[in-house]
Amino acid sequence: MSASAVSAPIANVPEWSVTELATALKRTLEDAFGHVRLKGEISGYRGPHGSGHAYFSLKDGGAKIDAVIWKGTMLRLRHKPKEGLEVVVTGRITTYPGKSAYQIVVDSLEPAGAGAWMALLEERRRLLAAEGLFDAARKRPVPYLPMVVGVVTSPTGAVIRDILHRLADRFPRPVLVWPVRVQGEGAAEEIAAAIHGFNALEPGGAIPRPDVLIVARGGGSIEDLWCFNEEIVVRAAAASTIPLIAAVGHETDVTLIDHAADRRAPTPTGAAEMAVPVLHELLADLESLGRRHAGALSRLVDQRRGELRGLTRALPGPEALLAQKRQRLDLAEARLAPALAANARDAQGRLNRALQGLARNPPSLRLARARERLAAIDHRPRHALERVLAVQGERLNGVSRRLHRAPGHGLERLAGRLSRATALFSSLNYRAVLARGYALVLDASGTPVGTAEAARAAGRLTVEFADGRVAATVEGAATPETPPAPARPAPRRAARRKEPAADTKKAPVEGAVQGSLFET
Repeated sequence: MSASAVSAPIANVPEWSVTELATALKRTLEDAFGHVRLKGEISGYRGPHGSGHAYFSLKDGGAKIDAVIWKGTMLRLRHKPKEGLEVVVTGRITTYPGKSAYQIVVDSLEPAGAGAWMALLEERRRLLAAEGLFDAARKRPVPYLPMVVGVVTSPTGAVIRDILHRLADRFPRPVLVWPVRVQGEGAAEEIAAAIHGFNALEPGGAIPRPDVLIVARGGGSIEDLWCFNEEIVVRAAAASTIPLIAAVGHETDVTLIDHAADRRAPTPTGAAEMAVPVLHELLADLESLGRRHAGALSRLVDQRRGELRGLTRALPGPEALLAQKRQRLDLAEARLAPALAANARDAQGRLNRALQGLARNPPSLRLARARERLAAIDHRPRHALERVLAVQGERLNGVSRRLHRAPGHGLERLAGRLSRATALFSSLNYRAVLARGYALVLDASGTPVGTAEAARAAGRLTVEFADGRVAATVEGAATPETPPAPARPAPRRAARRKEPAADTKKAPVEGAVQGSLFET
């Protein structure tokens, strides 16, 4: 058989693109399986993706399949995926062409078996207990006799009938029923909303606010009671300000709301018994207490009557009480007359002594002595005042004379000081030196020239005499042996020595300062 004969059938096979093959496999797989229920352990779960979708794998001992939960489905799930949890999922088998892999798109998710449910329940109980939602300090006492009872349960079924019947038997009270679903999808949200709704009622409003709440449901499997284990229900029960009694399932059924409630009843009937007392028992107790109260009062009255009789016998009679008072009155009467006589004698003695004193020193005598003293001092104040006025007049005259003399003395002192200052100024004025034949040589800037070298350097000079100034020009050079006499400052020093000597006996001038000979 030739090679061309073998390759002929292969060449006739139709050609597929990768996309066409992936689409055909996807359609074949979805048509063959459709919806399936798959049991396995969650692996590789890291929480929801940023888009809200969840990606993980389901595995057992021999295989593994990828799983995806879309965002909308994730929000509706009652049980969220958790790493290592064994679950039963329902979904559609499909492929992901981008990876050439098949996967299951999950529509529902439930824990697999009672063991998984209990493990999930224990884990949730541990987390909520760590927050303190189950602490005994948070629990409130149930009122002994509530005015209104609120019930959260299904409006149909035996539970609500048992509660109403038991309440009517024990102590009829107004009952408010908030109907909810107690199983299935959305039951947990309705139960939590009912608890919050009762707590939101205002006291004294149109709808009376219950004094106690009963959350009840009949028995069932752990899956049936799972809505009472949801976190939203547990938190609503823990946050309730109205005391809450949980009555879910039978006595052996334990849910998380039982830990968060203020009281746990084994059955709904037991919850009704905890909520109200028995009316007949209360009436019997009241009757018994009334009888005991009447007997106690009767015994107390008899006891107080006997004590009063005993005290009456111990009291003395009226005659005995008045006898001692009468005796004291008689003794006081006997002492009164002598005491009055003694008091009168004492007063008479004081009066006699006073009369004798007036006789020895009568008021007329004392008045005459006072008049004599007044006449003796009649002119003394006037004479004293005249002497004081004379002394003060002399003092005022002396002060006036000193005030008249003070201005003349002051002017004389000032005139003397002015004449001395004028004489000193005349002796120190350089013009007096010029009047004796000396001259003052100045350069172009008006500065005195004291040496020949300075005169040659200046060139043009001004010579000041006593009667005026003349201009001069330096020509040639004078010999150093015969310097010009007027340029020397000796005449100025002689003038300073001679003129003050003629007035050495004059008093010093206050405030005078010796200035330069060349000041104008």
